[in-house]
Amino acid sequence: MVTPPSDTRDPSRKFKVYKDTVEVVIAPHDDNHDRKSDLDEYPVAKKRGIKELVLLVFYHLKKHTGVGLVCAVAYFDPGNWGVDLQAGSEYGYSLLFVVLLCGLFAILIQCLATRLGCVTGLDLASHCRILLHSRPKHTKLYRWFGLYPLYVVSEAAIVATDLAELLGSAIAMCLLFPRLQLWHGVLITAFDVIFVLALGDPLRGRPTKYFELLIGAMVFAVLICMCIIIAKIDVNWGDTFFGYLPSKYIIPNGALYTSVGILGATVMPHSIFLGSALATQDRVSPPPVVPDDSDGESFVYTNPFFRAVRAVKRATVSAFKIPPPSEYATTVTRHCDRENKTSEFIKKHLYHGIIDMAVSLLGFAVVINSLILILASAVFFYGSNGAAGSDSPAGLFEAYDLIRDFIGQGAATTFAIALLAAGQSSSLIATVAGQAVSEGFLNWRTSAVVRRLVTRLLAVIPSMAVAIAIGKPGIDALLVASQVVLSICLPFVIAPLIYLTANKNIMRARKPTVGIFPPGTTEAEMYRQDVETATSEGEDFSSNRITTIVASCIWVLITLANIYVLVSLGMGTA
Repeated sequence: MVTPPSDTRDPSRKFKVYKDTVEVVIAPHDDNHDRKSDLDEYPVAKKRGIKELVLLVFYHLKKHTGVGLVCAVAYFDPGNWGVDLQAGSEYGYSLLFVVLLCGLFAILIQCLATRLGCVTGLDLASHCRILLHSRPKHTKLYRWFGLYPLYVVSEAAIVATDLAELLGSAIAMCLLFPRLQLWHGVLITAFDVIFVLALGDPLRGRPTKYFELLIGAMVFAVLICMCIIIAKIDVNWGDTFFGYLPSKYIIPNGALYTSVGILGATVMPHSIFLGSALATQDRVSPPPVVPDDSDGESFVYTNPFFRAVRAVKRATVSAFKIPPPSEYATTVTRHCDRENKTSEFIKKHLYHGIIDMAVSLLGFAVVINSLILILASAVFFYGSNGAAGSDSPAGLFEAYDLIRDFIGQGAATTFAIALLAAGQSSSLIATVAGQAVSEGFLNWRTSAVVRRLVTRLLAVIPSMAVAIAIGKPGIDALLVASQVVLSICLPFVIAPLIYLTANKNIMRARKPTVGIFPPGTTEAEMYRQDVETATSEGEDFSSNRITTIVASCIWVLITLANIYVLVSLGMGTA
């Protein structure tokens, strides 16, 4: 603990007190001083013009945009494509309401993850370890029947996610290059880690802008490709907008099972872990100055080309090295042994992060999922000849073939490019989320390449076996199975998130307080009162009661949906 200031301190000064530190603010106190005259000395704030407002908005977008786009990728991965195509081909526009509703569920869950990471400075996986690893009573019971099973479930969700991304990317490669066999596409898309993760470690204390820009470019590529395809088909927009309204058509016509599939494929466990980890980053403070280690050869790298080559070389080498622990990593075993973020940090990041997350999910994830379902409805359900209904649910291969036959090769190629961009971007997110899960639960941090290869190896083995033995029908079945696994894992991830964000002790920020002490107060008394005041008056950032109730209802709904899916699969009625 930092020792209190010396006796030479002026007792009339103000103090900003944190848990272990005291910051002196030079502000002499005078009881007879006129406070109103002080306010008159400050200049009156001028109204901002349009130019200043535009620059201010651009500044905030530049600083805080990124995490929402990264998390939004998980919500239109190839698993979502398969479910949306099936929903649109079988039930037309009527399930657009389910897509919108699941998108709103995802926004609430992701905003809770953002709140947890921003306030506490720890990701969800680390909180689970602190909560379950060293309980004062029944320690081994909590550890072996709570923490480790939760870690296994989380890793299973990561592998199932990577399996879906791998299959989607492999299918896209085969569609773009017809001479490739399906297992060729699986192998090609399995070795993309070195070229992308060389951009830097996204889990370090500061945001990796190159990584966020790459993911953002892929998101815009998917959105633009889908808009181009939709523009080339005949869509009844009146019926489309009616599809966003609740309808009794869902339950009696057998659409409930597909609706459950949309729910399970929309809210993704790995995105929750990643969102809480990225929310801990400082996006406002200037970056630290990195010393120049060019050893007298800086003149060689004045050329932008050589500078870029050097950066790529360093990043590629670092991808094989074990990175240092993240700035938010901790080895404590109790929440009371660590500090949360200060109120100043939280207020600078939390609400910007929530807006970024909500706008990204609503503006990209919900829109792209809706466009996929609209595409399947217009092409399969209604058809070019006006026939309603579809004999069988559409898959990725069937969608490509029908788009090529009835719209054109250009639209079909655009569809495959969008699928490839969605698969690759989602795959990168799954790898980074896996790193956050292993480090948070077990304090195990390895190189990006090793982590990616281990996850990919677990996904490649079943993919290769099914692709070689069964072919396209087996790939479609494996893609659906991966979404079932994700749906089953989801309640186990959401439950601790709801509990942690509703806990006032865990979500209380360290708010600095300012105290003025009369002359004659001893130094020890000043220090004790300041610390006690800062501890008792920390600002509470926990979720309110309404948010907690709504989130709990979502958890119950997802759990019941999973039970329904498992019972339907067991009875063979799915």
